[in-house]
Amino acid sequence: MGRLKLWLAVIFLLVFWSVSLPAQNHTSVALESQVYYILEQAELKGLCAPLPGSRPYTRSVVITAINAILNNESDKKLNGAERAILQQYLGRFAQPKKGMDWHKGIHHGETAISKRDVPLTLNVGGNLDTEFSAGIYSPEERYIGAEVWLRFFLNGDIGGNFSWEFSGEGGMMKVPRGEKMGEYNTYYAGFEGDEEGQYVNDTIDVYSEPLTHFPYTYKKRWDGSVFPFSSIDSFDSWPEPVSGGYNLTSEMAASFLDDKLILRLGRLSREWGSASLGSSLALNQKARPFLGIEGEFSPVSWFGIASMTGVLEYYNTEGLKKSAMNFQNAFSIAMMQFRYKNYVSFDLGETVIWSKRFELGYISPITNSIFYQNNIGDFDNMGMFFNLKGQYPGIGSVWFSLFWDEVWWVLDWYELDRTMIAWQAGSTIPLPFLSFSSLKLSYTMVNPYCYTHNRNFNPWYGGSLPMATSYTNNGVGLGYNLPPNADEILVRFKTMPLKNLTTSLQYQMIRHGADFGGSAVDGSNLRSELGTGGNADRNNTPELKRYFLHDGAYQWSHVAQVGAEWNLPGIPVAITGEVGAVISYFTNIKEEANVTGKPHNYQIVDTADYPQSTGFIVKLGVHVFPR
Repeated sequence: MGRLKLWLAVIFLLVFWSVSLPAQNHTSVALESQVYYILEQAELKGLCAPLPGSRPYTRSVVITAINAILNNESDKKLNGAERAILQQYLGRFAQPKKGMDWHKGIHHGETAISKRDVPLTLNVGGNLDTEFSAGIYSPEERYIGAEVWLRFFLNGDIGGNFSWEFSGEGGMMKVPRGEKMGEYNTYYAGFEGDEEGQYVNDTIDVYSEPLTHFPYTYKKRWDGSVFPFSSIDSFDSWPEPVSGGYNLTSEMAASFLDDKLILRLGRLSREWGSASLGSSLALNQKARPFLGIEGEFSPVSWFGIASMTGVLEYYNTEGLKKSAMNFQNAFSIAMMQFRYKNYVSFDLGETVIWSKRFELGYISPITNSIFYQNNIGDFDNMGMFFNLKGQYPGIGSVWFSLFWDEVWWVLDWYELDRTMIAWQAGSTIPLPFLSFSSLKLSYTMVNPYCYTHNRNFNPWYGGSLPMATSYTNNGVGLGYNLPPNADEILVRFKTMPLKNLTTSLQYQMIRHGADFGGSAVDGSNLRSELGTGGNADRNNTPELKRYFLHDGAYQWSHVAQVGAEWNLPGIPVAITGEVGAVISYFTNIKEEANVTGKPHNYQIVDTADYPQSTGFIVKLGVHVFPR
């Protein structure tokens, strides 16, 4: 608490040192905005300097970047439609008109306070998001989903360097998952545990991905629990029936030295360490928001450093307080960013999930957390990551990303499940014949047990309650949106052919080890726990060697989809839509899964546990005063 007060005191002191500057908004731009895609394409074409690897950006950063693109001398790289698109977003993020601005859904007021005439602004507004979805798998298996969210916000500026925002929204939702698919052992069936009761197997229920959404794309929008309208006093974990929920976000942000130093305290969604938008293995925008204090300093064009510490939120599995007992975690991340113009970028960072306590070493941005944990005892979940990207402006980029959870070095390191890594390789190619168009190709692999961690006794909590330190927040992974023991081939074409229209065409092949049924594969669920110590020690036994696709049942999903976003001309309404098909089937081996110590041939199966299916997904959204 004392450190937080010090941060706030420094921010306010700097604010009032810089009161002569005109007010400009430093609150964040929502990661769902198409402006991030536009800026990424501009970087790919060499139209602006490399932008930071920690998102979201502030509105002032976005406005500065758009102006730099529009003022770029290389006009031949920017066609008329692209210029019109940039002008449109420049107007969207500019200060609203005084009074009621019906194009933005904001009432704007401004004045000056104190003898120094410190500029003060206040904005009041709101927006409405609706989405209706359907999944059709057979004449008898038809599912309908819907979400309606009404948001209200207050934000403003104090001086030219400090901004704040508070927003809250309430929603009604129905997100069907169908019947339970089976059960999963967090260790394995027959696990004996230890005498102290620290390592205890837990059997959890497994459900399908939301049936009215494409696999691994759904992001929970509600905080904490949902409240079924049929039983409003319930604290449920999922809106299978029609339910209500809420979502609260807030932030205080300050920017200095022409946006070279940015400080923020806020609860919001983030993406750090992303070689390509949406691809981060370390902190992905698909993760749930959490409250964190962060700072980013970019003193020179070729180097920047960013650091953040936040408090994670519990996952409701057994009700409000009982579920929260094991989920008392904090999260720290630090990242160094190196840039050589628009040709080479390299990010190097570390992460740690740690049980809440006053641990200055993890909070400090200049202390190496991985080595520091050896000074205090190995109780926390450590990770490291890096991204290396090379590109030639106008031609394309290639990249390689790695996230390493709990580093482990042995001769056969890659064969063991104990090697908990995720990696990705990809390329993005700009297409010159359409406005802001690109082709993205990537391959991602998430090894078994990656993003997981044992529940351990922790001396800061009395040493009698196993504390969960998996790489999750509110039951959702902080890293890439695939679960452990999965891979993905992604091909995406995206374009903005008209000023108000964005379209995309995408194909994915996703393969994931089954976490239910008789051939479930160890380490395929975010709540998996790797055996360690005493009877739980299987690190050197055949059961914990990975043979992807050849050690049990795996679900194969082929996903093809078309999407579009249309901003209606002249009115603040956007219509979004997606339509596509999901072909799903399982492969399995004849031997008992994951216990033979060698790979086996697999074949396509169609059983009660592992059925084949073909689904058609349709989604339609209407957004009033879109963000």
